[in-house]
Amino acid sequence: MEVGLVGLLRTAWIAAILPLLIASVPSSRLSSFHGAVLEFAKRGKIMKSSSQKFTVPQKFFCHFYLVAVVWTALLLVTTGMYAYKTVPLVYPTFPSQLTGGSHIFSWHKSHSIPISYRYGVWRSVFLLLLMEVQVLRRLFETIYVFNYSSSARMHIFGYLTGLFFYTAAPLSLCCNNALEVYKFSLNAVAEFIVKGKTTMQHMEFDWLEFVSSLLRLRWLQWTGAVIFFWGWIHQRNCHAILGSLREHSGQNDEYVIPHGDWFEVVSSPHYLAEIVIYTGLVVASGGTDPTIWLLFGFVVSNLVFAAAETHRWYLKKFKNYPSNRLAIIPFVY
Repeated sequence: MEVGLVGLLRTAWIAAILPLLIASVPSSRLSSFHGAVLEFAKRGKIMKSSSQKFTVPQKFFCHFYLVAVVWTALLLVTTGMYAYKTVPLVYPTFPSQLTGGSHIFSWHKSHSIPISYRYGVWRSVFLLLLMEVQVLRRLFETIYVFNYSSSARMHIFGYLTGLFFYTAAPLSLCCNNALEVYKFSLNAVAEFIVKGKTTMQHMEFDWLEFVSSLLRLRWLQWTGAVIFFWGWIHQRNCHAILGSLREHSGQNDEYVIPHGDWFEVVSSPHYLAEIVIYTGLVVASGGTDPTIWLLFGFVVSNLVFAAAETHRWYLKKFKNYPSNRLAIIPFVY
């Protein structure tokens, strides 16, 4: 199952990346293909008001993050419990050794598990925790920060792509441990059915031991977290700026040039921040998992493609658009 899941995820990411890469090639022979991909990717201001066929309201963005919050939380809880119960990175405290029962047996059993595997599982927990922080903020923003116009639409294909992304992305962060976590969860459910609620209430969980295991992760994980939160803070700031523009425009469909934060250097700084966020996840993962690299590749190719179209829209819309701004990558593109 695990190998099959990993292969399926990698194939899906490659299949999603290739059309974007091909559509980004500056060739007249590919102009029709570029137009087709762009038509699927259009939303909001870059979608013509007359293009209503096969579209849904842009406020349906909240569906992505509802799915992501619930799905990531489920993966985080199951992977976290598997890590805590079977592959801990710290030893239990002396009182818990006296009262732990079968729990202390699992600690001794974990000595036979390679330390590299244990660290790998806890890295997955760490990555899922960061992902949950991201999608929770995005859900909050779609509800309370962005005031989507009633006329703002997105293509149904883009909507389905979003649902795919926020299902596959969290799973890609923990897919290497999916089979073990799945078996562990099934056993826990079976035990609950057989022993009942009263017996399950005696299961011990020490938050201090759980956090201590996370704190034992290595410097790459914490470096990745710093990069992640650097992008996370700037994306929050840029989204706040975009949200305020709708308030200042009286809830109409008029657009103004955004200013502040990374908007001073690129046209789509929230996309740039998203790339920084996923760069942090790649670094925190250790940079050795091809599945996470493919996830990152999709994020970059998708956002660079979208940012290029947004930049062209700004240049056409505003004659006084700042000439120093590039599309998404400062001083490069």
